[in-house]
Amino acid sequence: MIRVQSLTKHYGERVAVDGIDFTVEPGKVTGFLGPNGAGKSTTMRMIVGLDRPTAGTAEVNGRAYADLPAPLREVGVLLDARSAHKHRTAYKHLLSIAATHGIRAPRVREVIDLAGLDAVAGRRVGSFSLGMNQRLGIAAALLGDPQTIILDEPVNGLDPDGILWIRGLLRRLAQEGRTVLLSSHLMTEMAQTADHLLVIGRGTILADGSLTDVVGRATSSAVRVRTREVERLTSVITRADATVTASADGALEISDLTAEEVARIAADAGIVLYEITAIEGSLENAYLALTAQDTEYRASARSDIEGAN
Repeated sequence: MIRVQSLTKHYGERVAVDGIDFTVEPGKVTGFLGPNGAGKSTTMRMIVGLDRPTAGTAEVNGRAYADLPAPLREVGVLLDARSAHKHRTAYKHLLSIAATHGIRAPRVREVIDLAGLDAVAGRRVGSFSLGMNQRLGIAAALLGDPQTIILDEPVNGLDPDGILWIRGLLRRLAQEGRTVLLSSHLMTEMAQTADHLLVIGRGTILADGSLTDVVGRATSSAVRVRTREVERLTSVITRADATVTASADGALEISDLTAEEVARIAADAGIVLYEITAIEGSLENAYLALTAQDTEYRASARSDIEGAN
């Protein structure tokens, strides 16, 4: 388990992380989301002892990372995919890490095979692509067979096959009862992988809950319908205390009712529907809604650029 309490980090007068609290529980993949500069990487670095908190605590299994007697066997970490020495082979890189914890060579071969690097284990890391470096970093994180895994942007640079691999791997690790903390900017991938979400913006936690709850609270759902009796359907739906909005393509979007309720009301009124689709809120929409006021780096609109010329 990872537990963060009143965690704070200042860089001079800038507050990077502002007294945050959260717990990452075993048996789940917890997604860590936030805009650039929101405090994600700083928080992860404090959890694993690379940055010293200004205040508060970050513990793994009830201890500070620095106090763990064999950290590699308790916490697997990937924060920088290109941290390996570029003149070492992948095998020698992993073997050198394993030696610090008395992990034998057969385990190194196991994680090389697990990460799909067996064909390039003898190549120097400097020749690796970003995706291959990601696989190598994940192999290093799993060397000690840890119960807690912390990965920062692990799918960055992976091809579709690699993305499917890491998705399955993380789900399997969580099903084994391990604690998995994952950061990513890929909303589609996070929606397919995470059970629980932490959303951070400008150093504060904006949301902490299950994927379903976070999306449900931050977005609205609607029902999209098509009919030739637009006015009559609008009238009967409005009488049911629902909101009807006409789309540019002639369809209607109905809020405050489920698709089943809309279908029943239309059937009772003898109105034929040619389309009825439930529109659910997405993780991307929820994320944008939650972080709308907390994005530190925002590009100028095209009209702003043109107006300046």
